[in-house]
Amino acid sequence: MKAFIVEKYKKKGPIRLADLPEPQGGADDVLVQIKATAINQLDSKIRDGEFKLFLPYKPPFILGHDLAGTVVRVGANVRNFKTGDEVYARPRDHRTGTFAEMIAVDQADVAMKPASLRMEQAASIPLVGLTAWQALVEVGRVKPGQKVFIQAGSGGVGTFAIQLAKHLGATVATTTSTANVELVKTLGADVVIDYKRQDFEQVLSGYDLVLNSQDAGTLAKSLNILNPGGQLISISGPPDVPFARALKLNLFFRFVMRMLSRGVRKKAAARGVSYSFLFMRADGAQLTQIAKLIDAGVIRPVVDKVFPFAQTAEALAYVETGRAKGKVVVKVAD
Repeated sequence: MKAFIVEKYKKKGPIRLADLPEPQGGADDVLVQIKATAINQLDSKIRDGEFKLFLPYKPPFILGHDLAGTVVRVGANVRNFKTGDEVYARPRDHRTGTFAEMIAVDQADVAMKPASLRMEQAASIPLVGLTAWQALVEVGRVKPGQKVFIQAGSGGVGTFAIQLAKHLGATVATTTSTANVELVKTLGADVVIDYKRQDFEQVLSGYDLVLNSQDAGTLAKSLNILNPGGQLISISGPPDVPFARALKLNLFFRFVMRMLSRGVRKKAAARGVSYSFLFMRADGAQLTQIAKLIDAGVIRPVVDKVFPFAQTAEALAYVETGRAKGKVVVKVAD
């Protein structure tokens, strides 16, 4: 099969098209012919080596964390999927690699593709959908009437999270550039901050939850808009001790995570709010719930561009410009 591989960790390093053996898969695996994949900032961070201390991949390895495709074979223990099923997934850590024509995925990470979506649309959903679900439903437990601030509303996570938060009954504020104000309003944002003209810290107050995806300065300001008892959930760091425990890291790494998050935890405690770092995980059952919302018309995918498979490297470079609205997708096969 053909796949785009990282030959060595390097910031802004190239990815190369290579011929590799077709994956075989185990008894609990579903072998999927990938029809479409999507590009995430996470792919850049992994290629650059930002996570190699606690999420190491041995080069050469295949990038990619989203897929939509067709099941071509199932393992002996697989009961919920069969050959020919149209599925989507975010493969679990250490088994990613969707910039390829084929992949073997643990059945627990797979869900039936939303019936209402084309493959390219479905491939845009898994990583950002699971991130938003785990932040707002699982950790944040957002309730009707709460106020939620979602940063970078026109990005991949933002476009999904705005819609999910509205479905949960929240009042939603977001930030975006002037060009994308109308887009985030159509997704359901109640309060839109044009970050080029306004400082959200001067406009917003009394919020129950912040989904932080930006830098340390933005995180610090976000703490100031929360109500006492509010939550700041960050998908951009700093990582914390519960994250280290979840990855089963040793005591040294737990100490490192404690030191990295000490400053923000102290600021949060002083404000009477909580801080947590979210590194989303694969979960086919949650993707099944997300598919139901999509097929019911509650959430729609936002796709900026679709690139052919041969231009996967160009698609990755485009995402790295930060100009994408929603997700950037790669069509792997018809």
